[in-house]
This record gives sequence, structure tokens and C-alpha cells, in this order.
Amino acid sequence: MIDKKALCEKIQEIYPDIGQCAIDVDVEYDDEKKAWVVHLEKDGKRLSTYLEEEEAGACMLGQQCVSLGLQVSELVQNIKEKPETRQSQGV
Repeated sequence: MIDKKALCEKIQEIYPDIGQCAIDVDVEYDDEKKAWVVHLEKDGKRLSTYLEEEEAGACMLGQQCVSLGLQVSELVQNIKEKPETRQSQGV
């Protein structure tokens, strides 16, 4: 099984501006779905995606990270574009 910390480090290696843009990354293994869940969080906004075990393993071996990079890139873009929840101000 892939080490959680190593997978986080690999994601940050593929997409280095995660840390530079103050976007936190965390991963956890979902036994029920048999897949890794990648969580990205910034300013209270949180998005997640699943990575199949085989894909995460191939990425860790340096064989194929394209899909992982695309998914994480899309999540990062969504977090940057997702409007913040604002409270209504009384007039």
C-alpha cells in the first residue's frame, strides 16, 4: 500500500504551487471505494477527488502522473475560482 505522506509529497512535487498558494493538501485511503481521496483546502473551501489505487501506484513509481496532475490542477483552479460565502449586510 502507498504511504499517505509519500503520496502527499508526490502531489506537491507535481503541482508545486499548492504550497505556494496556501492550499493545503491531504490524502486518505477510502477502504470502501478502494481509492485514495485527495483533499485540497484554502480559506475554508474544500474540494476532493478520488484516485484509483492503480493510478496512484503508477504515479508513485514515476510511470504515469498525467491524470493525477490534471485532477489536482482542476481542483486547484476550482478552489481559486470558487466564490467565498459572504454574509448579507443590512442596509
